[in-house]
Amino acid sequence: MRNSRLRISYNSMIVSKRVQLSFCLLLVNILAFADMSRDSVFVTDFGIVPGSRQNATPAVIRAMEACKGKENALLIFPTGRYDFWPAEGHEKVYFESNTTVNNPRRLAILIEKMHGLTLEGMNSEFVFHDRIQPLTIDHSSGITVRNFSIDWDIPLTAQGEVIAINDSCIELQINILESPFAIENGKLVFIGEGWKSEWNGAMEFERESRLIAPETGDYSCLGDSWANYVAKDLGNGKVRLVNEFKRKPALGNSLVLRHSLRDHAGIFICNSKDVKLEGVNVYHTAGLGILSQYTENISFNKVKVVPNPAKNRYLSGHDDGLHFSNCKGSIIVDNCEFAGLMDDPINVHGTSVRIMEILPGNKVLCKFMHHQSVGMEWAFAEDEIGFIENESMQTLATGRVQSFTRISDETFELQFSKPLPKGITAGDALENLSWTASVTIKNSRFRSCRARGILISTPGKVLIEDNNFESSGSAILIAGDANYWYESGAVKDVLIRNNKFMDPCLSSMYQFSEAIISICPEIPSASSGKYFHRNIRIEENEFHPFDYPILYAKSVQGLSFTGNTLERSKRFKPFHYRKSGITLEYCSKVRVKGNKAIGDVLGRKIELINTTQNELQLKGESFFTLMK
Repeated sequence: MRNSRLRISYNSMIVSKRVQLSFCLLLVNILAFADMSRDSVFVTDFGIVPGSRQNATPAVIRAMEACKGKENALLIFPTGRYDFWPAEGHEKVYFESNTTVNNPRRLAILIEKMHGLTLEGMNSEFVFHDRIQPLTIDHSSGITVRNFSIDWDIPLTAQGEVIAINDSCIELQINILESPFAIENGKLVFIGEGWKSEWNGAMEFERESRLIAPETGDYSCLGDSWANYVAKDLGNGKVRLVNEFKRKPALGNSLVLRHSLRDHAGIFICNSKDVKLEGVNVYHTAGLGILSQYTENISFNKVKVVPNPAKNRYLSGHDDGLHFSNCKGSIIVDNCEFAGLMDDPINVHGTSVRIMEILPGNKVLCKFMHHQSVGMEWAFAEDEIGFIENESMQTLATGRVQSFTRISDETFELQFSKPLPKGITAGDALENLSWTASVTIKNSRFRSCRARGILISTPGKVLIEDNNFESSGSAILIAGDANYWYESGAVKDVLIRNNKFMDPCLSSMYQFSEAIISICPEIPSASSGKYFHRNIRIEENEFHPFDYPILYAKSVQGLSFTGNTLERSKRFKPFHYRKSGITLEYCSKVRVKGNKAIGDVLGRKIELINTTQNELQLKGESFFTLMK
């Protein structure tokens, strides 16, 4: 009788969950069809059948054409699976920030020169094939895209489970239906739909926690000289990698096997305004997840860039999750989630360029300095430009653009409305101050990804609030440089409040990962009295550090670390070379107050480097103490 009641209870739970799921789907449908008073266009009216595995690209192009000329058009994808191939699709030249130049780009869905359009996916699966850009929004405004997923059956990153280890080799089990491969000249080469690329790097993910294995990161989970391996095909997806690997992964863990180039974004938004993304699941991309460039006012609500849970993948996007380059207005990220990325979940920055030559007539010849950020229309008439001395990273003066003239993919001329400020020379850098955004990131979850959690380089107002971080490297990096990545943007108003920094944060090392929160601009000749970042407040957060470094700050004027709670975790072994909780280098006007420690938190000391003691206020602080 008791077992009968248990079966009834269990069956009731199943029915209850099915009812809940059905209700959710019904609600999505109701919300979609509540807009029926708008001009509605169904893609299924143009010859495509959901689930048919036919190429949906030409039908969607015809449906998009039918939306043009309609006011506030609603483009509807009835629930189902839609497959997209490059054949019969658009091809356009786009110079995409932080992306390999591979023009023309191949496009599946193109929203171009449209206004007020809503793309309603009704929880459909968009599945892509070959190298292709799933969705592009270009020169459009008032655009909403919602309720669909992006994925590949054959992704442009692979994974393999570690099934055997000994002193001379590692054996992997690879799903050959998802990641077909061949052995060529002893190397592992993946073969997709119209492409082939050799394995070039690996990240190790733990089987149970799905975290990147601690103390791996960019120092390689296989150790130095891993690329000297010789691969042998054992059949049925098993491959033996013969090499005396200096580090070996754990049995049962999975290696994400990186290959291919970042040559198409998952969603590319450019030269647009007032764009909203809602309920979009990006399970995989061929490059950056969602790249926004020269766009004003963008919001993301319930957007996930995570592995597809139905496919037992550890990998999601090929690179960054949300990448913002030279945007303005407001960027809002609310209730989003990131996991399994091969680069940072969120990166916000400008693009600085170098002055190559001072020309007559208030002109300068400029050059894009990073090979993956070229060809963009970098400035427009009346834009305000900052002149940066790149050794000290100080903005010396500003000017207004009169005209922009493209010379080549790498170079362009700027003409200013007034004579150049005195002291500006070839070799100095420029940043476009008109294309900088204010940023709000809240209620979001940053699970384990390669590298950091959030990168912020913008002078706009920044709020990072009520988020949960499990980043493999630093949770938050505030950077800025005009010498290597050329990602510009000194911050002026940043509030980091009421976030939870869990113990996976800083469990591996990556570039600029100096602490859980790392303020680390690249300044070749830093000095006291010349500060790059300003006005950063870190308040009422919860930290669970297993290691020493909590905050590192370089070249900041006006920094506070107040009212935070720190609770020691012993989940991982301390390994970081920094042994202070707070390190201040070339900083001024710093206040540390009212922080509380639970347990034997390691990072109690404050280290001052080229920062005088009178620049630090410790009144009301009971935990942190100045290093003697």
